[in-house]
Amino acid sequence: MNKLLTTLIAAAFAGTALTAIAQAPAPAKADAPKATTAAPAKSDAAKADAPKADTAKADAKAEAKAKRAEARAEAKAKAKAKAEAKAKAKADRKAKADAKADAPKATPATPATPATPAQK
Repeated sequence: MNKLLTTLIAAAFAGTALTAIAQAPAPAKADAPKATTAAPAKSDAAKADAPKADTAKADAKAEAKAKRAEARAEAKAKAKAKAEAKAKAKADRKAKADAKADAPKATPATPATPATPAQK
């Protein structure tokens, strides 16, 4: 794990350095360097670690891709469940409204007649 972490840090550093070099302004034609310096040769250890770094990178990419696919599948399942719940609620509301419309209307209650005193 430690070696993998070291390799990843080295790769990140190299990427950052190369990005900085690529973004440096190009020298003007009059300022062209007279002698070009050769890139330093990689040591044997660096050459041996390069394929491992590529493998680690590929593994990391595959793992990230799998996580994204899992997240997408989970989001899709949630959306489907939400749509089904919404459709069920709508059907329940419609059924309730239909039942209410089909129910016989009750006649309004007649007001109670005042009690008359008993006549003797």
